[in-house]
Amino acid sequence: MSHSKTTASGQVRLTVVMDILAVLIFAIIGRLAHQETLNPGGLMRTVVPFLAGLVVGWIIVVVGRLPAAEWRAGLVVWACTLVLGMAMRHFTHQGVVLSFVIVAAIFLALFLIGWRVVAGLVRRRR
Repeated sequence: MSHSKTTASGQVRLTVVMDILAVLIFAIIGRLAHQETLNPGGLMRTVVPFLAGLVVGWIIVVVGRLPAAEWRAGLVVWACTLVLGMAMRHFTHQGVVLSFVIVAAIFLALFLIGWRVVAGLVRRRR
């Protein structure tokens, strides 16, 4: 295997881990903001809908051969995470109010797209 292929696959893995951590942080902050416990069951109930959306987004990124660390991939991952996460919350009766959708959209955009934009700007400066 070539060095560039190994490096690229390592970058993709790191990007996936960063996205998963972003969604976990989102769920943890949300639970804490509403004085909910961080027990494993409660955290899973909160995070699973968004992780499912994240997985769908990543499938689209991989199938579409989008560069994982570029903003376009982040946009796809963000949209799937947000829309499918909210849909799953709705269908599992977890509540979806407009203020929550707005906060989730902003937080997830910053953490799923924002770092990719910054990384792209840094790459261009080099």
